[in-house]
Amino acid sequence: MSDGAGANAAALARAERREAQGLFLLCSPAVLLIAFVIFLPIGWLFTLSFTDEQGAFTLGHYARMLHPAYTRSFQTTLELSFLVTGICCLLGYPLAYLMSQVSKGWRAVIFVCVLFPFWTSLLVRTYAWLVLLQRRGMVNTWLQDVGLIDAPLRLVHNFTGTAIGMTQIMLPFMVLPLYAAMTSVDRDFVKAAASLGASPVKSFWQVFFPLTLPGLLAGVVLVFVLCLGFYVTPAVLGGGRVLMWSMSIERSVAVYSDWGAASALGVVLLVVTLGILWLMNRLFGVGRAIGGR
Repeated sequence: MSDGAGANAAALARAERREAQGLFLLCSPAVLLIAFVIFLPIGWLFTLSFTDEQGAFTLGHYARMLHPAYTRSFQTTLELSFLVTGICCLLGYPLAYLMSQVSKGWRAVIFVCVLFPFWTSLLVRTYAWLVLLQRRGMVNTWLQDVGLIDAPLRLVHNFTGTAIGMTQIMLPFMVLPLYAAMTSVDRDFVKAAASLGASPVKSFWQVFFPLTLPGLLAGVVLVFVLCLGFYVTPAVLGGGRVLMWSMSIERSVAVYSDWGAASALGVVLLVVTLGILWLMNRLFGVGRAIGGR
């Protein structure tokens, strides 16, 4: 009996090894493609960041980042990213909650409104905000007509206009993960809390909200990472006065033709992004919340 059990175990182990080998062979083309498309350019980027014009090793590209212009650009990038992410949380959570609570008809209407910006070019949406927020735009004209302001507000070519445009563009990326998390919550949990005497507010904060944290954290990560590399909206609505890190990279290549400096900026942005994601995972358990191990 023991010999038969051992033979069966050995046969099962051989079958599992063959299955693993077959899975590896099946996935190897995709793995090679990912390695070629992602890791090869990143390696090339690292190499350029440590190479001068003569091809010799140098740290000058990184030492240059201590210049106040680069530090201000980096600070602006982080400030805008954190601000836009926070505003998207404040606006996106109530909107996603409304979508999860209304009837199917109204839910479809709201869903179309949320997805509608994806059907329009990013550049078109950015220039639309430029038209709306300029000194003679619809926003300033309406505020003056109703008597709320006496002189037009400066809403473009500054930090405020850039934040407004980025928030509108990033908001769907916050709403969709939240909506997915909210629709997966079992309503019986909320009903059980109410049957045990919890008020609607208490049942929301102690039962519903913790169950939707995975969607909220996923939206935060998605919006924040996209904001770090944003280029079009800050370039148009910032009017050259709001310099993001991505704009510094573009300027290094287009204006100065300095691929080494641009590569160093890209490497720093990549390392900072990974570091912030690691810190968020350590503090809030983002990886576990969104299904990682």
